[in-house]
Amino acid sequence: MFPRIEYVDWIVPRIEAATHDLGSSDLRPEAGDRDRIVPPRLADLPTPDDGLRTLVAAAYGVDAERVLVTPGASAANAIAAAVALGTAPDPSAARVLVEKPGYEPHVATPEGLGATVDRYRRDETWALDPGRIDAATMDETCLVVASNRHNPTGARADRETLAAAAEAAASADARLLVDEVYAPYGAVGEGGAFGGPTGADLPNAVITGSLTKFWGFGPLRIGWLVADPSFVERAREVAVHLSAVAGPSRTLARRALAAGESLAADGRERCLANHDLLRSFLEDRADLDGRVFEGCPYAFLTHESADGEAVAAAAWEEDVLVVPGRFFGATDGFRVSLGVPPGDARDGLEAFGRALDGLV
Repeated sequence: MFPRIEYVDWIVPRIEAATHDLGSSDLRPEAGDRDRIVPPRLADLPTPDDGLRTLVAAAYGVDAERVLVTPGASAANAIAAAVALGTAPDPSAARVLVEKPGYEPHVATPEGLGATVDRYRRDETWALDPGRIDAATMDETCLVVASNRHNPTGARADRETLAAAAEAAASADARLLVDEVYAPYGAVGEGGAFGGPTGADLPNAVITGSLTKFWGFGPLRIGWLVADPSFVERAREVAVHLSAVAGPSRTLARRALAAGESLAADGRERCLANHDLLRSFLEDRADLDGRVFEGCPYAFLTHESADGEAVAAAAWEEDVLVVPGRFFGATDGFRVSLGVPPGDARDGLEAFGRALDGLV
């Protein structure tokens, strides 16, 4: 039985109700564009001859046989977990190792598939520490899960760290699953797909991504999984049990990826502008502590006297949405995400500041 994902139940109605959305971590489209059947940024773009799988593969520098297109990254993560559990020596005893703090579905979905979930902690700077993976893995571990950039802190692991993490997982005959939906957030020239580091071609690694977070095309429900051909073939068999990817979404996604360079420039400009706003806000608040990682428009922060739940409640009184840390397994803090256009982000931070001023 799949457990409820409390984070989804909590945030979805609040996104629409909030005057100031500092909770959504995707780069949100302009308000008037959200209900359009065809996203305006894609409406006048040509549809390339290449198929979607070929375009995704080209972005990661791998063969198309290493790619499975899915109805969103959540589906890709679920498929990856199902394959790992299904191919474990004893699926009934399989264990999945997930980072902490971390994204709730990374825990809930493997549990729903019957796995026992163990946790390993990010280090004191929120960095991914392969040594902690190595120390926490058990004989029954079949999958190790990490996000890069990390959700909720924004910390980014480099290529060498991802390779060491994959090696640590392999020492227990487990796969490393890297959720890379936030990897492109940041400056150009950082390597890998869409400007961010990737584990796509590392031995023993499975990566997932989508057009939702950085690209802002969430309604298309386009995601993907990249792994070795044998894993992808098994993933394709699992995917048959899920909803197929809609044909119109595939076509629009082909337009998006073919125009990836120009669309990425727009997304990166917003990331960098909102990063600067969030970093300046944090620097001006003596009551807050935390770090805004370079180029990242979201961060996990703590308040000097209030826990994450109290801060989120105070923010909501000012019609500001921030996410309490309990959804990530870290109740002391909260995540602030500037996915909206910079003008809206500035207004939201001003309202949030008023909410913080009222905390005692």
